[in-house]
Amino acid sequence: MVQLIFIVILVILTADFVLERYLAFLNIQESGKELPALLKDIYDPEKYARQQDYFRTNSRFGMLTSSFSFIVTLIMFAFGGFAWVDGLVQQYVQSPIWTSILFFGILFIANDIISIPFSLYDTFIIEERFGFNKITPRLFIFDKLKGYAMTIVLGGGILFLVIWIYTLTPTYFWLLAWAVVTGFGLFMTMFYSQLIVPLFNKQTPLGEGELRNEIEKFATKTNFNLDNIFVIDGSKRSTKANAYFSGLGAKKRIVLYDTLMDKMTNDEIVSVLAHEVGHYKYKHTMINFLVSMPVTLILFFVFGLILQSDVLAQALGGTKASFHLNALAFSILYSPISLILDIATNVLSRRFEYQADNYAASHGYGSQLISGLKKLTATSLGNLMPHSLYVFFHYSHPTLYQRIQRITN
Repeated sequence: MVQLIFIVILVILTADFVLERYLAFLNIQESGKELPALLKDIYDPEKYARQQDYFRTNSRFGMLTSSFSFIVTLIMFAFGGFAWVDGLVQQYVQSPIWTSILFFGILFIANDIISIPFSLYDTFIIEERFGFNKITPRLFIFDKLKGYAMTIVLGGGILFLVIWIYTLTPTYFWLLAWAVVTGFGLFMTMFYSQLIVPLFNKQTPLGEGELRNEIEKFATKTNFNLDNIFVIDGSKRSTKANAYFSGLGAKKRIVLYDTLMDKMTNDEIVSVLAHEVGHYKYKHTMINFLVSMPVTLILFFVFGLILQSDVLAQALGGTKASFHLNALAFSILYSPISLILDIATNVLSRRFEYQADNYAASHGYGSQLISGLKKLTATSLGNLMPHSLYVFFHYSHPTLYQRIQRITN
């Protein structure tokens, strides 16, 4: 049985890698096709050639990084690397809680050290070459340090609590751990912009002026109580533009990137905001959260059943069941189910995006939303012709072409 599980793990890892490379290949092939008439005004020939260069450069780099990660993971599994780390930790720590935390901590640090050169190349070579990067080496380092601190405090804290619950009551672990993770998720949904974003970016209330007047006029017309409109200094890291809606109830807020305001007209910005308001009106955030709750509950139930299995730990080279080895093996064995759930989530998300687009269009902002989306795509050198299969597996939003077709029909 141990050998069988080990083989299954290797097959799953390999199948996932092959699938991703096949989808990437299809995406590259599709990108070279002639653009439909609805999209031809987004790029002039020179800029379209630049977009194709950017897309292919990122695709080749993605192939390199994923292949490297796949090889390292295979080596760790094939040569008992995880069992070696487990044995190393147990030489110095006897507590089952701290053994697991230290095990995952070592893997996190090792993975991050390995990934730093790739991250540096992506940021300071690729993004710099195409005019997107605004991050300085100093900011890059500070972002890393802040990320480490967040991982230790939040990630380490949740992990400690989950493992502690397991040691306290293995029988009801699945239910209590699910409640903790769900509660944490709800807390972060409500307070992410207030607590986490300020660690990395400055958010300032949108000042008085024509734009705010137009936004308030729209909010009044749609009976949408919007007091919290913020501008975030996204330009300190990239020239790419964005906007998002966060929070629930009284904690809801709209966040506009300063780069968005530099590139779009007031009507186009209001159309993007109308799209975000559409998400709120249709309760998409709450629906997503409610859908995730039973899925996560089932996940923890199955996870709780196999945490005491010696076989899973032995498949990774261990001697007996341990939280960290069993969790690692489970994460691989569960990945095919996770893939199916991700696809279902993306299907639902794309439907929500159509609904939000329709909400903006129904209030007279259809043409402005189209022009705004085109500008967002052009300024980020977005791929206009992704393969339909790649979209099916990975896109949480419909393609630009699909969105324009829906809005205009």
